[in-house]
Amino acid sequence: MSSADIDDARRAGPRQWAGLVVLVLPALLLFMMLTILFLAIPQLAADLKPSSTQTLWIIDIYGFLMAGLLVTMGTLGDRIGHRRLLISGAAVFAVVSLIAANTSDPALMIVWRALLGVAAATQMPATLGLIFSTFTDPRQRGIAVGIWSGGISVGTGLGPVIGGALLEAFSWRAAFLVAVPVMAVVAIGAPLLLPNPRNPAAGRPDLFSVLLSLATLLPIVYGVKELARPDSLGPALLGIALGLAFGAWFLVRQLRLPEPLLDVRLFANRAVGGALGVFLLAATALGGIYLLFTQYLQLVEGLSPLRAGLWVLPGAALLVVVSTLSPVLVRRVRPGHLIAAGLAVQVIGYLMLTQVDVAGGLPLLVAGFMVLYPAVAPSMALTTNLVVGSVPPQKAGAASGLATTCSDLGISLGIAVIGSIGAVVYRSQAATTLPGDLPSEAAAASRDSLDGAVSAAQGLPADVAAAVLASAREAFAGGLNVAAVVAAVVAAGAAILALLQLRHIPPTG
Repeated sequence: MSSADIDDARRAGPRQWAGLVVLVLPALLLFMMLTILFLAIPQLAADLKPSSTQTLWIIDIYGFLMAGLLVTMGTLGDRIGHRRLLISGAAVFAVVSLIAANTSDPALMIVWRALLGVAAATQMPATLGLIFSTFTDPRQRGIAVGIWSGGISVGTGLGPVIGGALLEAFSWRAAFLVAVPVMAVVAIGAPLLLPNPRNPAAGRPDLFSVLLSLATLLPIVYGVKELARPDSLGPALLGIALGLAFGAWFLVRQLRLPEPLLDVRLFANRAVGGALGVFLLAATALGGIYLLFTQYLQLVEGLSPLRAGLWVLPGAALLVVVSTLSPVLVRRVRPGHLIAAGLAVQVIGYLMLTQVDVAGGLPLLVAGFMVLYPAVAPSMALTTNLVVGSVPPQKAGAASGLATTCSDLGISLGIAVIGSIGAVVYRSQAATTLPGDLPSEAAAASRDSLDGAVSAAQGLPADVAAAVLASAREAFAGGLNVAAVVAAVVAAGAAILALLQLRHIPPTG
């Protein structure tokens, strides 16, 4: 058989491209679920009445468990077949989404969001593994991976927009129900269109390492969230100390295992460590500000969920455009320089948000978001290729898993850390500016969060309610300003890291 005949045999046909649709759908949806609740939080808070700490857990427990289990599920998919894991994850995701949509207890909502994160972790590595199995022609595989990456960008960007439209027509529960038909398509289409490659000789997932990784992340996140509460310093510091201790144990174990869950030696590669560090910092800066941005639109400006989502749309559209152009630009520009330039622009956007106030702040808020949001695109679009292209082929799967993990982990850390900083500033300002003659229950709710102030104001006389809302909105704007300063510092650090660690990588052209 000639080389031309071999190439023709390797090229994908209509069935394979139809299968790609089945693989892009969960990638788009699962990243959309990271942000879809941002606009639903005011309605969800009014209905379930969670504390501010519970609210943060509801938002980001999904991302933490998804990030913490990605590498494990990738190894499991190698052993039992990625298609089987994809179908199982889609079925669980659909069922748990139905349950979550009918939940009325905030503690149970945290549990369901956690299970959704586990189900998401089973699907993300399966989608990428099936792309590599389905598309054997290198050029077609590159196109397929690019479409898959674009689906992730679209999902992250359009989550609030779609969430806003659903909230306008229905309620916050629709933010969960939207997953059911999508997962049904995946569960039905996967057996018809996708192969089921498996490698029985693949290493077994080290379950103890999985437990150690979660025992590292969750106590640290708990401690960071509790630092935002003035009466929880002891438990907060204990949680952080426990997490760091488990983290040290996790690292030692990975260095000793012949088949580690997380190959930390990859970080010794300058390009891998630099690209992952830059992406983690960039995603962390963005995650917390994205949440505060969407809350400001609804709770300070008083916009409906749909109108708030539409204000996100220009930035999301620019993100998709810049994500598409970045692989083209990097043919002539060093990737480190392109990523650093994007992050420098992002710093400008964050600094614009430090000047937003309650009086006429909407134009500056939206302009700042339109500057900072697309500027993360070069890092988002180029990290996976930089990491995978810098390691031996036999380590490509582990490297791609690390890139996806950094994305999820960074967004969730941003919500936890930068969101908590905004909460601390809010409580500090609200404690001194709220009216002093409020009923004790209304005062406690108003000091805890802007959601609480909005709910408390509904049961107060009109003049008192207006004073409460004015003070609470000013305090929230102050929290956004300080959080934006922190995000700017983090993004600036990421830009410097990109210049130092990635400057040796030449343009791809």
